[in-house]
Amino acid sequence: MQISGNLLNLFDRTIRFSQLTIEQGRIHQIDELGPERPGEPYVLPGFVDAHVHIESSLLTPAQFARLAVEHGTVATVSDPHEIGNVLGVDGVEYMIADGKRTPFKFCFGAPSCVPATTFETAGATIGVRDIRRLLGLKEIGYLAEMMNFPGVLNQDPEVMAKIMLANAFNKPIDGHAPGLRGNDAQRYIDAGMSTDHECFTYDEGLDKAQRGMNILIREGSAAKNFEALIPLLAEFPEKIMFCSDDKHPDSLIEGHINLLVKRALAKGHDIFNVLRAACMNPVLHYRLPVGLLREGDPADFILVQNLNEFTILKTVINGAVVAENGISSLPDLRSEHVNQFNCLPKKPSDFDVLADSTTSGQLQVIEALDGQLITNKLLLPPMTRGNRIVADVTRDILKITVVNRYQDAAPALAFIKNFGLQKGAIASSVGHDSHNIVAVGCDDESLCRAVNLVVEARGGLSAVAGPDHHLLLHLPIAGLMTDADGYTVAKQYTAIDRFVKEQLGSTLTSPFMTLSFMALLVIPSLKLSDKGLFDGQTFQFTSLLAP
Repeated sequence: MQISGNLLNLFDRTIRFSQLTIEQGRIHQIDELGPERPGEPYVLPGFVDAHVHIESSLLTPAQFARLAVEHGTVATVSDPHEIGNVLGVDGVEYMIADGKRTPFKFCFGAPSCVPATTFETAGATIGVRDIRRLLGLKEIGYLAEMMNFPGVLNQDPEVMAKIMLANAFNKPIDGHAPGLRGNDAQRYIDAGMSTDHECFTYDEGLDKAQRGMNILIREGSAAKNFEALIPLLAEFPEKIMFCSDDKHPDSLIEGHINLLVKRALAKGHDIFNVLRAACMNPVLHYRLPVGLLREGDPADFILVQNLNEFTILKTVINGAVVAENGISSLPDLRSEHVNQFNCLPKKPSDFDVLADSTTSGQLQVIEALDGQLITNKLLLPPMTRGNRIVADVTRDILKITVVNRYQDAAPALAFIKNFGLQKGAIASSVGHDSHNIVAVGCDDESLCRAVNLVVEARGGLSAVAGPDHHLLLHLPIAGLMTDADGYTVAKQYTAIDRFVKEQLGSTLTSPFMTLSFMALLVIPSLKLSDKGLFDGQTFQFTSLLAP
């Protein structure tokens, strides 16, 4: 097989018209035929998502790959801690096995923080012995994001044992330290953390990059940090990578890392710096078995029409065309259904928040922020009805619940602002990181109905507009994913997303993605676990009403 085009060499930063000879899935020979020829296609390395949770696409690895290759993505650095929280090591091995069914190159990590905290109920624990077993697998390329940065700073024995294992296996360690700056950031880096995808301001990213950390610029369905962080690319081209972290199927249909490439180029960034971030830096940092257009490399590359519109003509992995002119050639594969879902349906009265003599105080309300994983803490007067504290739709103060899905228990309850629902409720069994059921609603009947739809399906996303008006997207694999055709799932997700916005009134860009992070305790400042309201600043439970 031979391919001709204007080849971008990221190592010597040149563009030359060349002919590639491909044999047995590798680049056997590159013949330079002259200078760049306008009008001819351009050949460049395939894109790599440097940090993503495949589960957040709601798709299995095989289905994720079908969609991603259309946009020039040939590989991902994938943290399987979502399914790890539900099914433990078995879940990680499930992802590896499913990924092997496609030529797409998945590099999975060993989840370092399962459960993420001791303040919530997860379905499994991945301990030091499990980490040793996982790091010994050739498919595991790194120790996945170390969210327990207080444990690193305080040298928690179990945390340090996992870090030592990664060092012993000579595998990089991903960081996760939102807001960490200065001396504490330096201590975190010195302990071995090599990346961070949680920077949400330029100053934070600059501080960490100056200290030697690789900064992953994240643009997902909920957290969007591209605009804040992209100036770092010109200053630290060798330390920047692009990632999505969490990407729902509707936005994956629209594009992937290619969209960040186009946006960076539109801002005037040097094309070789941009492609370093999108292609080369992840391959070199994680030592991925992904080609970079050198003789002897795996034949992984893309052809684009030109370097302005960046229309992707072909995606090639191991010498085989896996997508052409926007159409994937990867097969539509079914997968085994594995799950853990043990709770029983609830009653509306289970969601009562009873008032008492202290109700004259201020209510601690979670303020959701569109496009961010962090939240604010608001102190607002509660609305009462009889002996209950209730949602106040006029002030957009709604009730939020987290329901333990691993055992039958009373729901945890709190209040939240900025979802904008005017009626009904939404619920999801995708609730980072322990993946209990998380729901927001305007009234207890709707809240209960939305939760019960998810319980009865043993996983999914639900939206309720009334007793007989609802939508459900079924997620039968760990309550996180489906093996249904990815294009169909994207349409179903678009439909339920539109329903929540147009029928229920949500003002959020991605209401289900935002909902999924309202139980993520390791991201400040106020969140809700299945055990109660949690203050991410003090890292302890707090009361519904301010002291």
